[in-house]
Amino acid sequence: MALDVIDIRSFYGSALGRVTSTLIGAALRETWPRTQGLTVMGLGFATPYLDHFRGEADRVFSVMPERQGVLEWPSDGASASVLAAPCDLPFPDSSIDRILLIHAIETQDRPQDLLTELWRVLTPGGQIVVVAPNRSGLWARIDRTPFGHGQPFSRRQLTDLLREALFSPVHWSEALHCPPFGGSMLVKLAAAWEHTGRALALPFAGVHIVGATKLLYRPVALTRAAPRRTALAPVLIPAPSPHLHASSPGRLDETPL
Repeated sequence: MALDVIDIRSFYGSALGRVTSTLIGAALRETWPRTQGLTVMGLGFATPYLDHFRGEADRVFSVMPERQGVLEWPSDGASASVLAAPCDLPFPDSSIDRILLIHAIETQDRPQDLLTELWRVLTPGGQIVVVAPNRSGLWARIDRTPFGHGQPFSRRQLTDLLREALFSPVHWSEALHCPPFGGSMLVKLAAAWEHTGRALALPFAGVHIVGATKLLYRPVALTRAAPRRTALAPVLIPAPSPHLHASSPGRLDETPL
């Protein structure tokens, strides 16, 4: 089920939402430290994170799914927000250098089709970052935030999806080690929770953040050839002797010399 754009905007306008964008944004910057001269696209609800790249990349824009709804973005200057079908994007092949996918893959009925479409519009060697709810984390179990809706993923599931769509995962990180509650004390301690969780590599973070590179060729698996079997020659049945003939039913007589 798709999320409503108004509900997601309300979440990011709250204290917990602002902390969320800060923590995930820091992890995104580690994955993409430089975007000068590149085209960056956000798909889903990526606007809280695209501001990190606006003053650096050549072009930054947001695509919001048609079932979710669209909001104008940014608040200043010309609009760079588009409403489109995620699996049928209105962009030519190999036209985008970086794609940020957040609040999108978990609500798709067929996430493989979405990744295939993103592969199409990415430039050769282009990169995608997928932010997806962690099925082992607390955030996926509570629907007070956008990360509590749709299908959460394990690391193995995301790896398999990306490889099937011809992406090679190259960078893994996690975020949201803090609990998904908006109490003032918990929000103030969120940064400390995050630091501790990352330092100890705790397994129950709220989201996976995986960076992957577009592959141009599908890897070919080597298989061992089956042992070759020697065909057996047919055995011929001997023909009857020409010196014998049947003189009567059930009796064989010698042919006279």
